[in-house]
Amino acid sequence: MDGINRLLCQVLMVHHRGRPDLFKGDTKKYTDEELRTLIHDDTRPIFVGVDEKDSVLGYAFCVFQQHVDDNILTDIRTLYIDDLCVDERRRGQHIGKALYEYVLDFARRQGCYNVTLNVWACNEGARRFYESCGLVPQKFGMEKRC
Repeated sequence: MDGINRLLCQVLMVHHRGRPDLFKGDTKKYTDEELRTLIHDDTRPIFVGVDEKDSVLGYAFCVFQQHVDDNILTDIRTLYIDDLCVDERRRGQHIGKALYEYVLDFARRQGCYNVTLNVWACNEGARRFYESCGLVPQKFGMEKRC
């Protein structure tokens, strides 16, 4: 949990620096209790990349989604990547690509139709990374500040 928490703080700071109006800088995404619960939730798989010393290099938090009997959406099963992070000191070593490929293979084995994720506009590096993995925009979230 310590290694995951360290990376959760790193990814939060990326978002805080990009949008301090939306993201706090003095917290983390999950409390330790929430993280323990997530680790044991089969509907929210978490994949962690480690080195030979079991130091956390990166993670991917995922969520199965499906809209059964929805009025407008088809009944496909999706694996949503809620958060993917590689330790800032280890970026550029293809750890993120390996994590993404593992998630994609897992989704296929689970019978998912697709893998989806969201990228904040302020995180240009992440957008470029996902595009290099072959992801394309599915929808756009837009805002007008008052």
